[in-house]
Amino acid sequence: MRTVEQAGDGEDAPWGGVAPEAARRLMVAAVEAFAERGYHATTTRDIASRAGMSPAALYIHFKTKEELLHRISRIGHDRALTLLTEAAAGGGTATRRLDEVVRRFVRWHAERHTTARVVQYELDALAPEHRAEILELRRRSDAVVRRILTDGVRDGEFDVPDVPGTTLAVLSLCIDVARWFNVAGRRTADEVGALYADLVLRMVTAQRQ
Repeated sequence: MRTVEQAGDGEDAPWGGVAPEAARRLMVAAVEAFAERGYHATTTRDIASRAGMSPAALYIHFKTKEELLHRISRIGHDRALTLLTEAAAGGGTATRRLDEVVRRFVRWHAERHTTARVVQYELDALAPEHRAEILELRRRSDAVVRRILTDGVRDGEFDVPDVPGTTLAVLSLCIDVARWFNVAGRRTADEVGALYADLVLRMVTAQRQ
């Protein structure tokens, strides 16, 4: 049975653009293994076995396990940044933009919860240069939300004394969905997105439009 991580085609599928097919299989297997056991407890043999390959096959496509994690993290953070940027570019008031950003960011972390757990919570396993690269992408994501909050304060829509701290709180709230979301639970990804958007707007005391 295909998991929600593997379902769907096109650019929204996390690994749709990875080639060749063997490398894509290894990435899917690595995500599942890292999410289940953690990066450090997962061996290259574990990953290759899940992909139906020999242990040596992994090194044809990735020099090290860390390089594989970096590739996964880069793809995930690129996708998250694109999603945030597109949602914020929709126009309208700061309230409307923040609502859309939170809905879409939460939905992505729910629908891709296995991938998101690896992307968001295995940062410290990356080599220093790779970690710095990912932190820069995170700073750019942070800037998208911070800009919306700043606009809302300027326009009198939000009452936010600490914009940087509130930005961190909003993003942390969205990201944490990946830790607990269950596709068999009573709420859908869309429902959780709507709930969290409402909670965030209440948190920043936005005026209803």
